[in-house]
Amino acid sequence: MAQKSSAPAPDPASGEASGASLGTRDRIVVVAARLIQRQGYVGTGIKQIAKEAEATLGSVYHFFPGGKEAVAVAAITYSAEEFAEVLREGLAGGDADPGAAIERCAVELAVGLRESGWVDGCPVTAAALETLGSDSEIQRVCAEALRGWELIVEERLLGAGFSAQDAREVATTVIGALEGAEVTAQVARSEEPLRAVGRQLARLVGTYGA
Repeated sequence: MAQKSSAPAPDPASGEASGASLGTRDRIVVVAARLIQRQGYVGTGIKQIAKEAEATLGSVYHFFPGGKEAVAVAAITYSAEEFAEVLREGLAGGDADPGAAIERCAVELAVGLRESGWVDGCPVTAAALETLGSDSEIQRVCAEALRGWELIVEERLLGAGFSAQDAREVATTVIGALEGAEVTAQVARSEEPLRAVGRQLARLVGTYGA
């Protein structure tokens, strides 16, 4: 999912890569997350990460001896938690209706994507698709990220009285639909795919209380 940063994250597009409160390792991780979000894993080079993070190449390898893949794993983990916070905040709103909360999350994603100029997509999806078929650490952390997001939705649905099976399956549907709609919104350069999916997910969730 597109990310909403809660930290003073540097923006590689603007060259603001030296957030005063971020140490070198954190700058490398945050910049890598943003670059993967905008360029994908394959399109992001370790030299570019070092340059945008205002770090030496030696520093990158010092913190990440495994090189680009190790940096990407840390960046994806960071991005996954960042969006998890967005989900937690959105679903923990005052709405008794979890469907309304899910729709609100979809709208937030749509607005954030538009405000980014349609470039800040989901780094987890980008990295996952580019490494499909590999038995890599990147695939593992991507799978963990998606499941973690599903668990957040699942917990909210359980709290609304859903059965365990329904909560699990609807949560998988919610995350899958939002991920797909985000890609469609980027391609179409329109908020509507995410807004439409948000409305339909709210209707779906509402049927369980009917």
